[in-house]
Amino acid sequence: MGLSMCGHLLEKGYTVTVHNRTKPKAQPLLDEGAKWADSPRAVALQSDVIFTVVGYPRDVREVYFSDDGVLAGVKPDSVTIDMTTTNPSLSKQIYAAAKAKGVDAIDAPVSGGDVGARNATLSIMLGGDADAVGRVLPLLQVLGKTIVHQGGAGAGQHAKMCNQIVIAGTMIGVCESLLYGAKAGLNLETMLQSVRPGAAGCWTLDNLAPRILQRNFSPGFLVDHFVKDMEIALAEAERMDLTLPGLKLVRELYRAVQAQGHGKSGTHALYLALEAMSKKQP
Repeated sequence: MGLSMCGHLLEKGYTVTVHNRTKPKAQPLLDEGAKWADSPRAVALQSDVIFTVVGYPRDVREVYFSDDGVLAGVKPDSVTIDMTTTNPSLSKQIYAAAKAKGVDAIDAPVSGGDVGARNATLSIMLGGDADAVGRVLPLLQVLGKTIVHQGGAGAGQHAKMCNQIVIAGTMIGVCESLLYGAKAGLNLETMLQSVRPGAAGCWTLDNLAPRILQRNFSPGFLVDHFVKDMEIALAEAERMDLTLPGLKLVRELYRAVQAQGHGKSGTHALYLALEAMSKKQP
């Protein structure tokens, strides 16, 4: 996703400096004119706005707080924008540390998957100061179509947790619907012609159900990352003394997907775990 998003900024003529832990993965951006930096710190030293997109909270912490991290190189009056889905509490820590250096920090997780990143149609959920959001809004508008300031630091992450809770429930519904339809002897493509335009219509039916029918479980968003997101949401819910039984169930089913060796597959690989449970052969 970061590759596509950065590519959009280059296409709009912005000067971009990039770093990735695996340099060859950044080569397409370098071929398009991006400059290479050897660390997040080096990126920050050369940038007025720093975007970060990594995998797990531990990666976010390293990218921001290590000796070669973003906060070791940020210039006063710059803005950091973390688009990783991570702990709201970590976003607040980054905000506080950045403010101490005269820097604005925004948490900006996204929804829309690989399709949204490629098409620049992402939904971007923002946490941080309103004036900081206003400063970087033109850049965010290059990356997404729905850009909403949710509130103070960490609010973007909380909104993303709401998004992931909806996706968890939707995904199990889509997968179970396809399993039911197959067992009932329906032509699934024909069935979807009726279901998708109706009240059940959703992004998952439009974008992932066709991949399931093709048995194409390549990732737009990794199972491993989705499990991470659900665990963050459940931990936050427990902190707020809130019970989310549906989310707990889907998290356990996704752990079964991981146990089957599909952690690097797309989130729609939930179908494989449910299929195995129903003893339906592919």
